[in-house]
Amino acid sequence: MGELDVFTHQTLFEHMYKNAPIGIAFLTPEGRWISCNPAVCRILGYSEQELRTLTPDRLRVEGESDLEEALLDELLDGMRTSFEIEKKYLHQSGRLVWTSLHVSLAREEASGEPMFLIKQIIDITASKLAEIKLQESIERYTSLKKYNHDAIISVGLDGNIINGNRMVQQLTGYTIEELAGTSIARLIGRENLERILADTLDYTAVEQSIQVLQHKNGGTTEVLATLAPIIIHNKTTGFYIIAKDMTEQKRLLIEKEAAEKTNKAKSEFLAMMSHEIRTPMNGVIGMTDLLFETRLDMEQREYVQIIKNSGHTLLSIINDILDFSKLESGRSELIEEPCNIRAILSETISLILPKALQKNLEIKTSVSPDIPHLMLGDQMKLKQVLMNLLSNAIKYTPNGAVSVAVHCKNREKDKVRLQFEVRDTGLGVPKEKVAYLFEPFYQVDHFMTRNAEGTGLGLAICRKLVQLMDGDIWYEAGRDQQGSTFLFTAGFRTHPEALADDADGGDHELDGGRIRILIAEDNDINTLVLKRVIEKLGYSATVVSNGAEAVDAAIRHAYDLIFMDVQMPLMNGLEATKAIKAMSAEGSCPYIVAVTAHAIKGDREKYLAAGMDEYISKPISMDAVSGIIEQFLALRKAP
Repeated sequence: MGELDVFTHQTLFEHMYKNAPIGIAFLTPEGRWISCNPAVCRILGYSEQELRTLTPDRLRVEGESDLEEALLDELLDGMRTSFEIEKKYLHQSGRLVWTSLHVSLAREEASGEPMFLIKQIIDITASKLAEIKLQESIERYTSLKKYNHDAIISVGLDGNIINGNRMVQQLTGYTIEELAGTSIARLIGRENLERILADTLDYTAVEQSIQVLQHKNGGTTEVLATLAPIIIHNKTTGFYIIAKDMTEQKRLLIEKEAAEKTNKAKSEFLAMMSHEIRTPMNGVIGMTDLLFETRLDMEQREYVQIIKNSGHTLLSIINDILDFSKLESGRSELIEEPCNIRAILSETISLILPKALQKNLEIKTSVSPDIPHLMLGDQMKLKQVLMNLLSNAIKYTPNGAVSVAVHCKNREKDKVRLQFEVRDTGLGVPKEKVAYLFEPFYQVDHFMTRNAEGTGLGLAICRKLVQLMDGDIWYEAGRDQQGSTFLFTAGFRTHPEALADDADGGDHELDGGRIRILIAEDNDINTLVLKRVIEKLGYSATVVSNGAEAVDAAIRHAYDLIFMDVQMPLMNGLEATKAIKAMSAEGSCPYIVAVTAHAIKGDREKYLAAGMDEYISKPISMDAVSGIIEQFLALRKAP
């Protein structure tokens, strides 16, 4: 035996027992731990003493099958001498341990009675996890290939089809069994196969040349093809041909082009209708403003007021239809600009306050103090939503109060979400009609009996505007169905820096006689309205009837302010503005205001980009003209 004679068998066993990488444990036939080597402690995370106190259930993984118990019964009954299974244990840290478990039973030689179980435990967690990941990868690949919406065909270097997914069958009419082992040329043509198998393979050229797949019935399916190599052990062993069915895409493309043409025609129609309707409306409303400045008896003043109110109602209906059409066609976009919620609310309340006072309604406002002073958002769209909701609240509230509350719903990083509540003490909305509130052209009161005018588009426009602002809008009934509450949310971005209030307390009133004003307008009624409005404001104006005359007048006289109609004969307003800007010395160019019946979104930006300084739309009101003149005076007086 040589050197082994130095050691007894007992010493040799103890050495192997303590140093073996395999866990060895002795357990009673009932499953209680008697002894174990250090490897078991390392695998399971418990000390030998702790294991002796543990019940078998402590190491059991929930949901694990009872296979080991069944095999142990067979082992104890003498039906087998040992067994080997894969078993999961719960580590002391709580993680799962995968093991290869070999169990045998030691019996007394004389009686054959069971003495103890011998468990040999090998930690196979690492290899098992690798196996699971490999299996998951295979299953993901199989699922990707099987359920992909594109046809995937694997082809060997001999040009024969190896396999394909179910979309191949759908696009070609062949089963995979029919295709396997046959040449791919039957689907893509001989020339394309030769290009794929060529030594100098140009993937892009081949992909572009495969435009159809041949169908079993003799037809073809239009496809968009992608070619990818199959690489195993760094060696190309074949190719994948991935073909996307373009039939539906081409149909959608044709429909998209048709829709774009329809939208373009719709936009052009809206622009034309806006111009054609607003031009005569300018005369109606403008002349009523001028009539009010003349000597009228009470009866005449009443009649003029009716004409003016009717004109404004008609204009409001036109605006609703145009707004809804813009939103429906997807041409309305958010304009991100600094927003002061408190100022926006104040301005909106001031506009609807006269109607509220006429009905003796109380107006209440509340703005949460945690709302930032300044944010970035579209204040015009926000004002429009608030104006619609407040106007409705006043319209349907015979007495009591209308309140507006603004809360900060949530705030994270650079985003702020606000919630607005417009509450009234009015008539409320019947429960069965709430679901239709935000539908276009819907009104709560029947068209034959309703008391309020309008198109029924206000709330539909509100919903689309709120959605555009990344928010939602809904209705809540008041207590006992009395009154209504409309709530909506809107998203804003926090302003990068706190800007100081741009309050200008300077005196902008200058001597009106020093302002030289030119009106360029080809419509006689519009000319008369604008000229009289300017005169009523204390100024005088010269009139020309086309763009060419405007340019000539600007050359002869140094005008300070030009109201330039956009559509005029001989030379339009845009061309005239460009000519005047080009010939004016630096600092001496007149302030040119675009005057147009167009009121489609983007018109103002278009005219400012063309060189004009400001924009007003017809019908022209005295307030609008006054605001333009005050704006010009403020700029002239600014240092």
